[in-house]
Amino acid sequence: MRLGIIGFPQSGKTTIFNALTRGDQPVTMSGGRVEIHTAVVDVPDPRVDRLSALFNPQKITYAKVTYADIAGLEGNSAKKGMAGPLINQLTQMDGLLHVVRCFENPSVPHSKGSIDPIRDIASMDAELLINDLIAVERKQERLAEELRRNVKGDKTPIEREQALFERLKNALESEIPLRDIAFNDEELKDLSGYGFLTLKPVLIVLNLSEGQELPEIAYPHQASRVVALQGKLEMELAQLPPEDAETFKTAYGLEELGLAKVISLSYDLLGYQSFFTVGEDEVRAWRTRRGATAYEAAGVIHTDLQKGFIRAEVVGQEDLLALGGLNQARSAGKLRLEGKDYVLEDGDIMHVRFSL
Repeated sequence: MRLGIIGFPQSGKTTIFNALTRGDQPVTMSGGRVEIHTAVVDVPDPRVDRLSALFNPQKITYAKVTYADIAGLEGNSAKKGMAGPLINQLTQMDGLLHVVRCFENPSVPHSKGSIDPIRDIASMDAELLINDLIAVERKQERLAEELRRNVKGDKTPIEREQALFERLKNALESEIPLRDIAFNDEELKDLSGYGFLTLKPVLIVLNLSEGQELPEIAYPHQASRVVALQGKLEMELAQLPPEDAETFKTAYGLEELGLAKVISLSYDLLGYQSFFTVGEDEVRAWRTRRGATAYEAAGVIHTDLQKGFIRAEVVGQEDLLALGGLNQARSAGKLRLEGKDYVLEDGDIMHVRFSL
């Protein structure tokens, strides 16, 4: 799970990156250079903490997420397209976090001369749209050439792809992001290798100053959410020792730090959920797609478990905690055997029976 943090100069991308990763990257401008800073962080999950308190394991492992602070967007590429190295980085991301500046700071002038989050959101959308349109038109040219060369062969697959890319072009020319278009599973599979930017889920992060009132922002697009963070304050709290951070959170009236909030929304946007394996050796959270089967989840743990899959022992996390352990859950009939096609629910605890 890789999330790319994007935004125009002086929007506070690196501040948000530091807040989410507890990092200390310098918050200076890149001067238009494509620069990438990445960090892998634990996904905060109180369920892992409760299960660990029950089993007292030797090892505790949280699910992971990778954030990439991507510099190089200057706000003027909508006329000519983004630089190749920048596009290469963005296409590799599973989703995008668009940091939008809402804070006033006379010593840090906005690159466009004024604070206008609605304008900046529209400008970023235009950046992503034009680059997708360029990619679509190039693909259409290649498909037309393939069709000309295919004199005697079956033209149906090429014509089917042409029809799909004509739909993409029509949407993009109408300024409709591709995530707003309904695709079937086969079409999504065909498009998965292209890394279209407007097809990626996007979380818009409104970067506020301390105590700033939340502006009204409507963003009625599919696979999209809007969240507000007091970026500088969140960064400073994230860099404190945990006990000090809790004291200041209470003082500032923050229920949770931005990391937990953004992770939760990102999981939802990208269609992920967590399941767990538990024991005295390790309590571990695993990430899988929402709707995954027990067979698929076994492969997330280890390919050998998937190859030799026999049955999955499954119990809900709340049932396990209420009953006090696996043996108690088994005695109460809550630990059940499920086959390959069982669809995991968020928070399930699963152990795989397998044979090779």
